[in-house]
Amino acid sequence: MDFATADLIDDFGDELRSCETQFRQYGARTRFAGQVVTVRCDRDNGLVKKLLNSPGEGRVLVVDGGGSLASALMGDMIGAAAVANGWSGVVINGAVRDVVELAGLDLGAKALGSNPRKSAKDGAGEVDVPVAFGGVEFRPGDWLYSDEDGIVVADRDLLGA
Repeated sequence: MDFATADLIDDFGDELRSCETQFRQYGARTRFAGQVVTVRCDRDNGLVKKLLNSPGEGRVLVVDGGGSLASALMGDMIGAAAVANGWSGVVINGAVRDVVELAGLDLGAKALGSNPRKSAKDGAGEVDVPVAFGGVEFRPGDWLYSDEDGIVVADRDLLGA
């Protein structure tokens, strides 16, 4: 992808919302963008697994795990499914695991940190609801752009993808 979030801010200014949360980069794809799909869950990755095992069509899954680092919401197997199904990236306000394997996947993967503890698999949570963290509300259908500088969100596709 040929963009830089700093350039997008310079070019589109007030159209963009800039996430203040300082995420760590876990996937091999450091620059990614796509239309937002959201999940809100608490220590349960059943919905994350279900979505990333479905066609991604270049979208980005934004997961609000409440900032909990108590258990991982994505690991290598779910990450590999995301790649196989065409997801551009995943942003997790929570933890991941299997970080060595995630680093080898052609997937944008950002999270707060890691924890080897697996999460519940009950599917508890909500899909396609607005979620908020880092001073930004992420709404289904928004466009997310992420690179080494951070994450910005727009109401529309700024790159004509």
